[in-house]
Amino acid sequence: MLPTEEKLDPRVKRTRGLILQSFENLLAEKNFETISVQDVTDNAQVNRATFYAHFQDKYALLDYSIRQMFMQEIEKRTLNACHYTPDNLRNLIIAVCEFLSHLHHGCAQPHQQFESLVESQIKTQIYDLLSVWLKQVKSPISTEIPATVATWAIYGLASYYSHSKKRPILEKFVDEALPLVAVNLQQFALA
Repeated sequence: MLPTEEKLDPRVKRTRGLILQSFENLLAEKNFETISVQDVTDNAQVNRATFYAHFQDKYALLDYSIRQMFMQEIEKRTLNACHYTPDNLRNLIIAVCEFLSHLHHGCAQPHQQFESLVESQIKTQIYDLLSVWLKQVKSPISTEIPATVATWAIYGLASYYSHSKKRPILEKFVDEALPLVAVNLQQFALA
């Protein structure tokens, strides 16, 4: 596990930023499977030892990159400082749809391996956020199953939306999808 960004030395933050920027630039040009650690280090103008001081491999870099980008999206919308409401759930669905659409648009030829790594990271963060929201309600009902079902539904809907050739208007899509996700969370909205 990497230390939190706030506790990092400024030089470490700067180097990690160079590596991340290099990686994001390469993802826009090449598919993930063809990107090597050497490509990342050459583009970032750091040596391989520096890369490995920060990341175990390119998969750890992808996980970190997706986690950071998605966390920034959630923080930008202040969803991390909220509690469960149907409006916050709607905003979360919009955030995930927009994030995946942007990610798929910005990456050259997303591949199945890349998609599954992204899915794992995003679903973990959605679940964690929903769990926090639902636990704030202090309901005697377990939050694990409703958070799991909602996480899979949100990610599935966002994936469907981001891969659609002819995307509907996002707000209309989310308005139609929201009741399907919210149905198992309604019990938590009463607090």
